[in-house]
Order: sequence, then structure tokens, then C-alpha cells
Amino acid sequence: MKRKWIMIGLGGMFIGIGINLFILPSHIINGGVFGISLLLKYLLGFKVGISIVCINIPIYLSALKHNRSYFYNSLFGLTITSLAIDLLFPLNGVFDLPVFVSALLGGLTIGLGVGIMLRHNTCPGGVDLLAFLLSKWTSVNIGFLLLLIDTSIVLIGLCIVGDKTLIYSLITVGGVSITAGILTSFRSVIYLR
Repeated sequence: MKRKWIMIGLGGMFIGIGINLFILPSHIINGGVFGISLLLKYLLGFKVGISIVCINIPIYLSALKHNRSYFYNSLFGLTITSLAIDLLFPLNGVFDLPVFVSALLGGLTIGLGVGIMLRHNTCPGGVDLLAFLLSKWTSVNIGFLLLLIDTSIVLIGLCIVGDKTLIYSLITVGGVSITAGILTSFRSVIYLR
């Protein structure tokens, strides 16, 4: 059990590093609740971690109805990830990388964190939770579901913000989806009942 909590913390740290070191400095958006929270940060100046919590409340309440154990695990994952994102904010701007490199490294780093959490029956946010539950019910790979949902959010963000550099966000989404999909494919995720 102790190892599980350590791995969830490690996953949250990878996500916090990916968001702050690579995504925020290049004004890239990620998919899912992270992407929606980043859009709120870019448009209205909201704190990303707090936005993630607020957006996730209705999603988690819905999950509580379907799978209590996974709900509690994911609530812990959400808390750790939100804290890591806000606490690691000083990493924002440490490197001045080309947008393509930031998008790729951000996607791989965040995907590593998401994949670690999914392997331990938890997740960092609502869309990951939704994808996990859908994967359980349909046997479709989590990585594919994340790609589908996150690409839609990025395209909506592209329309809202109107910044053509957001197209790099698709690289981030691809990195997250592929990395999380690979990590969850090596060992089948054991679903809590």
C-alpha cells in the first residue's frame, strides 16, 4: 500500500513538472481538465491547480456513484497533482525551449505521470477518470480514449484562443496519450470493485 501512495505522488510530480517546465512557458494547452484549466489560466488568470479541483467536483461525484474505491484513490491523485502543479510553479520559465520541443517533452512527462497513476488505479483528473471508466466498460485502450477526448478539447481551445501555435498542443496530447497507453498496456490495469 505504501508503494502505491509513493507511486501516485511520483505521478503527480511528473505531471507538475511537465505542466510548469514545458507547457505553461510555451502557452500550450493539454487536453482534459488540465486543458480546460490551462485555458482558464491563459484567458482569466486563474490558478491551474484550483481550477482543476473545481472542474473535477461534478465528475468525481458522478464517479462516486459508479466505483467508490476508484473515486477515493483518484481523489487522492487529484489532490497530489493539484498541489504539485501549484507548488512547482517556480519551474515556469526555467528553460527557453522551442515550442515543438516543449510540446513533445511536456506530453511525454505528463503522460508518464498519468500512466503511473493509471497503473495504480488512480488518476489525476476528471477526463482521465472518465476515460478509465469508459475503458473498463468498453475494453477500449485508455490511451485511445484520452487521445479522442483531449484532441477535441485542444481543437475547441484553438477556436477560443485563436492562436495558431496551439496546434503544437496536439503534439502534447499525442505524447500524453501514447505514453499513458503504453504504460497501461504493459500490465493490464486491475480494476477495483
